[in-house]
Amino acid sequence: MKIELIIRRFAGIVILASLALAHYHSLYWLWLTAFAGLNLFQSSFTKFCPLEIILKKMGRSGSCCGGEPAGGSCNCGADGHPN
Repeated sequence: MKIELIIRRFAGIVILASLALAHYHSLYWLWLTAFAGLNLFQSSFTKFCPLEIILKKMGRSGSCCGGEPAGGSCNCGADGHPN
C-alpha cells in the first residue's frame, strides 16, 4: 500500500476516534482532532509529515507515482512523476 494512502487512512481514523472519545468520554479529546487537522494543513505546505518518516523507518516505501500508470489516481505524468 502506498504511503500516502496509509497516511490518509490513519488521519481519518485518528479524527473519527477522537470525535467519538470526545462525545463519550471527555471534550479534551478534541485537542487530538485539532492536532491531526493542523498537521494535515501544515504538511500540505511544508511536505513534512512525521507519520511518513515513521513509515519509511519501518520499511514501508512506495511513492504515489511509483509504477502508477499515467493518469492514474495519483495524478502521475507520463514520466512517472507527480504533475
